[in-house]
Amino acid sequence: MDNSKYILEFEQPLKDIEDRIESLKLSSVNTGVDVSSTLQKMEYELSEKRKEIYESLSRWERVQLARHPKRPYSLDYISKISSYWFELHGDRNFSDDPAIIAGIAIIDTIKLVIIAQEKGRGTKEKVFRNFGMPRPEGYRKAMRIMKLAEKFNFPIVTLLDTPGAYPGIGAEERGQGQAIAQNLLEMSQLKVPIISIVIGEGASGGALGIGLADKIICLENTWYSVISPEGCASILFRDAGRAKEAADAMQVTSYDLYKMGIADEIIKEPKGSAHIDPIGAAEALKETIIRNYTELKKFTSDELIDRRIEKYNKIGEYDRK
Repeated sequence: MDNSKYILEFEQPLKDIEDRIESLKLSSVNTGVDVSSTLQKMEYELSEKRKEIYESLSRWERVQLARHPKRPYSLDYISKISSYWFELHGDRNFSDDPAIIAGIAIIDTIKLVIIAQEKGRGTKEKVFRNFGMPRPEGYRKAMRIMKLAEKFNFPIVTLLDTPGAYPGIGAEERGQGQAIAQNLLEMSQLKVPIISIVIGEGASGGALGIGLADKIICLENTWYSVISPEGCASILFRDAGRAKEAADAMQVTSYDLYKMGIADEIIKEPKGSAHIDPIGAAEALKETIIRNYTELKKFTSDELIDRRIEKYNKIGEYDRK
């Protein structure tokens, strides 16, 4: 079994160096020859090549990293950043939705609610969590827990990572669009701080349904858009193979969103990508949550709502000059 972190095409040079390092280590064990000096040089070579690759990524390559199968998911982050986590289930109307997890957590000394999309690992869990595609009951569960947070004056943190809301017949029959729209309305008026962080894929209304916030923050290698690059390419070019071209046209990355004034902050990913150093990525995420909450808690409820509405009113403004 190949346990390499480097599986994407543009990561192949890193895998080659990694394989050479592992081969040299094995040879040293078998022969007893001291290879520490050579290993040090190869580790440096790996570090420099990693820097070269991850600092010059195209938009499409960042989309691929956002989907990397070894990238940390929501539950991975929650387990690393919180000292306490108690998950709550069900929408009190139809059912539970494992694609959206919600519960009470403690980060540092902050009591808060975390609502997140979870894709799952391995075939069995991916199917259980519907590959991170929420159904209406997931969005209604999310809102139920947000109202609970408001009642107890807990801040809300949402972690976005979804290929989109589930478009199945049952989901549509149970009001998928209405559930997302209702959340947007309700979130705009919540009286507690809301911090939304894109940790992977932020696809369309599926992400936005728990993404309206006082602070929109993106991990470095993420994307957030009304449609996936493949979906856009299929519609505009009649060819999903032109996804790279579509990603450039749509400007979907964290850096694009920050430049357009949609994202408030970008969290740099250690060693180039979160899947290489998940602990470092979690530490950066935790620091960002604490710092932004410390800023937001200074505002009254009315000020939070006014600032939130003003923020979204400004998004999409077009300057003809």
